[in-house]
Amino acid sequence: MVDYSKWKNIEISDDEDDTHPNIDTPSLFRWRHQARVERMAELDQEKDEFKKKRQSFQARLIDVKERISKKDGDEAALKKELEKIESEGKELDRIESEMLKKEKKTPWNVDTISKPGFEKTVINKKAGRKPDENLSEEEREQRMKQFVKDNEKLCKQYGMLRKYDDSKRFLQEHLQLVGEETANYLVIWSINLEMEDKHELMAHVAHQCICMQYILELAKQLDVDPRACVNSFFSKIQHCQPEYKAQFESEIEGFKGRIQKRAQEKIQEAIAQAEEEERKERLGPGGLDPADVFESLPDELKACFESRDVELLQKTIAAMPVDVAKLHMKRCVDSGLWVPNAADLEGKKDEEEEDEDSEDAAGGKEKTDDAKSESAAKEEPIYTGVSTEDVD
Repeated sequence: MVDYSKWKNIEISDDEDDTHPNIDTPSLFRWRHQARVERMAELDQEKDEFKKKRQSFQARLIDVKERISKKDGDEAALKKELEKIESEGKELDRIESEMLKKEKKTPWNVDTISKPGFEKTVINKKAGRKPDENLSEEEREQRMKQFVKDNEKLCKQYGMLRKYDDSKRFLQEHLQLVGEETANYLVIWSINLEMEDKHELMAHVAHQCICMQYILELAKQLDVDPRACVNSFFSKIQHCQPEYKAQFESEIEGFKGRIQKRAQEKIQEAIAQAEEEERKERLGPGGLDPADVFESLPDELKACFESRDVELLQKTIAAMPVDVAKLHMKRCVDSGLWVPNAADLEGKKDEEEEDEDSEDAAGGKEKTDDAKSESAAKEEPIYTGVSTEDVD
């Protein structure tokens, strides 16, 4: 059965109209209300004071017990103090019991008969965006390298997805991918695919990259964490207006155009770098490029080098003015087209080869004549037989 006894002891509300005709009813209501408010305030104050006493008692009790366990001080005095504190605790328990009885006997009124259903309101709010970190270029590069090391396989899996639902589900399962690092990785991957002439695959990865950039832009507009915008973006792109879809497709086409342009620039840069490295390898002892020097020579000197005719070269140089001949010959030496004193160098090489042959024979090793001729052919300079003394 339901116990209705608690409803028997209720203090009449302020709007009671059963009063004596000679009493000023509004004043009576004010006095009653004021008296009830004062009684409730006294009860609350009494509760606060009791709470403070209870906290003080708990702190003292814990302190004495710890000192007894650590044997910090006179053990007999500590035990006596503990008994005193425990006695105070029993008294507090008695006072608390009386307060509960008193509170239970207090008549209900308009302020205590009901309680609010909610003491606070909680509003769901998406996580805020991460603060912009003041990182140096080296720190950003290091963070990007670490991200690629940890998530490269997942980034490629996302880049290969075809359907919006699959992309949304994948990103929700791997929220660490929702960030600028993934977008940057997809940009670099798109450029590499374009350089490898994988145009269709590049176009698909570019689409996934634009999706990620739209998520980041949406998070920036709403000032929330990008991870909170994954579901919103894919829901919007799947049920968007034609204008929004057209803008999205236009952004993809523009992005692919920029990727193609950047890929061509990188190819040209790679070709230029390869040509520069090849040119540096060709440089002669004086730091000149033999191809450039050869092109700058007079036609008669070009014919001498092309025919590798020593006598013709000597005659051609002798017919030139001394300063002009010296200039051309110095440039030929600096570029490696002309090896001065080549005969002496060949003699030294022959002596070194004879020494090596004798050492090989002493050690039981043999070299064939064909191998010697091949070695000599490889070591033969571009042009030999002319020295700087021939100019004079």
